Formats: sequence, structure tokens, C-alpha cells
Amino acid sequence: MVDLGKIEHSHLPIRSDIGSLNLHIAQIGKGELGTVVFLHGFPEIWYTWRYQMIAVADAGFRAIAPDFRGYGLSDQPPEPEKATFEDLIGDLLGILDALGVPKAFLISKDFGAFPAYHFAIKHPDRVQGLVTLGIPYTPTGFEQMLSLPEGFYIKRWREPGRAEADFGRHDAKTVVRNVYILFSKSEIPIAAEGQEIMDLVDPSTPLPPWFTEEDLEAYGALYKNSGFRFPLQIPYRQLSEQRPVAADPTIKQPALLIMGEKDYVIKFPGIEEYVRSETQKKFIPNLELKFLPEGSHFVHEQNPEEVNELILDFLKRNI
Repeated sequence: MVDLGKIEHSHLPIRSDIGSLNLHIAQIGKGELGTVVFLHGFPEIWYTWRYQMIAVADAGFRAIAPDFRGYGLSDQPPEPEKATFEDLIGDLLGILDALGVPKAFLISKDFGAFPAYHFAIKHPDRVQGLVTLGIPYTPTGFEQMLSLPEGFYIKRWREPGRAEADFGRHDAKTVVRNVYILFSKSEIPIAAEGQEIMDLVDPSTPLPPWFTEEDLEAYGALYKNSGFRFPLQIPYRQLSEQRPVAADPTIKQPALLIMGEKDYVIKFPGIEEYVRSETQKKFIPNLELKFLPEGSHFVHEQNPEEVNELILDFLKRNI
């Protein structure tokens, strides 16, 4: 258990093309050594970084974890279907400016890696280093995953209306529960013809041993508040639009990629070969790579001590 009572919560008004949105921010730590911004994935929220936030704060850093727009306690944009990853990059810049942070480390996982990588390219002077969990950097995107069968969960969730109908049969807590169970396995979630993604989880299947009912309650309450309309748009229905727009797509900052060897993402077509080869370093030359043999898609929650040690070592070497 971790003491979350010391984490402070606030809302920041962030200007954007559609006006002002109030983004929920969780933060802790005085920041003598610098600032670390944590970017969540799906089906996550600021809470997913609870172990890492406290660890970096105890080590002398300021930890900041927003809920992306449309997630958790942050405002919903008026037209979620028009949202792009550029909106998240703009929000991140707005957060740093509003909090008076000239430069920060970015720690991300899952789709949170996309705005992190692209922010480092677009605003290199604002990024001290990057730590990414589970998603390698590739300027060409992940279109090779579209070669997977029709029942591949991302294909299903990209189809307007399909996930809405599937998720709509359950409350938010059950949807999060089912996705956590599916994503914690080492197999890619693929439904059969006539079967929906939520049907892949038997109601009697227990939660992963490192994920408690209390954790599920926290996630469920936050997704009950936000719903899934925006999360289906970002990331799933914008995945093909998340490539860097800069002429030079090279990420020059120090970077660490942590991959769980039992993360289902590593089984996406070509991913393991790409990660284990030197190809990635053509685009991110100052990259360190660490494989965790038992690590799942949620390795930071599954093995927080091990992940925290890797993160703190990287941060301290790159202050």
C-alpha cells in the first residue's frame, strides 16, 4: 500500500483552439532535483503512476501526473471526435507553462508515449529526458498491426459505434476490470467472429494479484465520471495520425525504454524484432533498453520497486 494522502490535486485552465479546458493535475514533491511529468495510457488515469510519483518525490523530484483531456477528472472537449494527438501535445506545453516548469523529464506508457515522443521533437528545449514503458519510438507509426485479424481489439475499437455498444452493456468499473485482465496477459486480445472484446473475459476471472479491488474502485469511479467517448477517439481512432510532423524525426534527448517480456504489445507484428535490433537507435540514438522477463503491460504496477529503481537511476544520471 502507498500513502496517497500527500498527493495534491488541482485543476489547471489550459487554453486551446477550442477555448479553455480545466485539466486535473495530481502532484507531489518539492522538486529540488527537477520535475517529472507522468503521462498515462488506457484504461489508466493519473492513479496508475501512484507508486512512481511517490518514489520520485521521495528522491527529490517534483512529480506531476495529469489526467489527459477527456479522461478522469479533466474536462471533456466539446467535440471529442475532432480531437487529435496534437491536442495532447498542446496541453502538455500548457501544463508546463502554467506550473512554471522550464524543463522536465517525461515518463509515459501505452499511448501516452506518443505525445511524449512528439513533444520531445517539437519542444526539445523543454524535455530533459524520456522514460517509456512498453511502446518503442518509430517515426512511421504502427500500421503493421493492422495486418492482425478483424477481431483484433484495436480494429474493433476503431470502428465507430462498435466499442460503444460493447462497453455499454457494462458499467465503467466492469469495463476497466475486463480491460485490465485482458491487457495483463501475454496474448494479444483478439475476438472471434460474432464475439465482442468484452466477451473475452469470463466474469469469474480474478483480477491480477497486484491489482486490488481498491485500485479497481479508484479507476472505475474516474471512468464513470469521464466515460469512454474521448478514450475511444484518443488513442484508438487517431492512431494513424500520430506521426511526428517535424522535418527531422530524431529524438536527441537521453531516453530509456522499459519492455516487459510478457507484455502482449511485444507480439505485435515486427515489434520485438524492431526493439531488439539497433534500428530504433537510428531515430533515438541516446536510447537505453531494459527488458523485464516477467513484466506485463502494466509492469509499473505489477513490479513497482523494480521499475522505480530503473527510473530513479536514469533520472539521477541525467539531471
